[in-house]
Amino acid sequence: MRFTSETSSDGVFEQLFLLGDIPGALWTPQGADGTRPLIVLGHGGGQSRKAPDIVARARRFVAECGFAVVAVDAPSHGDRPEHEEFTRIATEYEARLGTREGLAPLIADFQALVVGQIVPEWQTVLDAVQMLSHVGIGSVGYWGVSLGCVIGVPLVATEPRVRAAVLGLAGSEVSAEAAARIAVPVEFLVQWDDERVPRTQSLALFDAFASTEKTLHANPGKHGEVPAFEMDSALRFFARHLG
Repeated sequence: MRFTSETSSDGVFEQLFLLGDIPGALWTPQGADGTRPLIVLGHGGGQSRKAPDIVARARRFVAECGFAVVAVDAPSHGDRPEHEEFTRIATEYEARLGTREGLAPLIADFQALVVGQIVPEWQTVLDAVQMLSHVGIGSVGYWGVSLGCVIGVPLVATEPRVRAAVLGLAGSEVSAEAAARIAVPVEFLVQWDDERVPRTQSLALFDAFASTEKTLHANPGKHGEVPAFEMDSALRFFARHLG
């Protein structure tokens, strides 16, 4: 892990890093040392670890809960070079989204990419970050909606270090099999008027989670209109399960 920049403001220490060819960002309480819970943030499609909402969310987890937070750029996002297969799938998916025809082969291809490359990358990042003295080997939570959920469900299903997850804005056609292997507490976000994810698919994904503690948060509005107060709920959720 090579740190490329370090800045501090309002009690939050931000470190940008490269782990191999994976660009990432780590946020921790300024001047703190020792083990603390770690939140993994999965960004949405077209975003990156530097997206304003990702940075704002990370800073709140640090400032209000004393957590460490890490985010990395997904393939073909942010400062990563274009990943030919990822870009192909994403482009074809967007083109077919209106009719929802021919999505099954694309979804299968994307799941194979997530399980084969992206989940192992995240596990490598977790290994490296938890070796740092100001993070340590503590409990881990995952937050990710939309693309962050599609990537996050297989990660949470595979990685035993993750003890709680906030997910949402995705459907069972993408992640049902992996969701059935998730038994940790889950908070799941649904936009009732989501133009990208059919409501029935979102509800089916929620139903697929094996968790005995899972909560559905359904709000009116389209895909990108998650209410700001859901961030307050996520803070309480992770403080309860990781703090």
